[in-house]
Amino acid sequence: MGFLDALMGNASEVNPDEAQIEFGNLLSRSENVERAYKLIRDMFIFTNKRLIIIDKQGITGKKIDFHSYPYKSITHFSIETAGNYDLDAELKIWISGSVAPIQKTFNKNLNIYDLQKVLAEYVLK
Repeated sequence: MGFLDALMGNASEVNPDEAQIEFGNLLSRSENVERAYKLIRDMFIFTNKRLIIIDKQGITGKKIDFHSYPYKSITHFSIETAGNYDLDAELKIWISGSVAPIQKTFNKNLNIYDLQKVLAEYVLK
């Protein structure tokens, strides 16, 4: 992830194998990381069973909040692609029982369609 993208709040893709190792203590035995993205200090991980959002808090980032959303609780999602003059793409995910969506911004280099395919594969089961 480039420094400029980090300052602008854009996420970039992380190697799924590295995320599998780093966050293996959060995963069930039959769970595998499909995609992982980093947004400055925070991450969100798409596994074959759920979406995990990792929110590092405070100045040091030692306090970490882990949110787990089974795909069956995702009621709606949308993507917005980057335009010619737009520098980012967006993902919005609505969770059952929540009014506001989870919203993430990605840099233009990320293929937002690949991310949408992961969501569609698991949410539409």
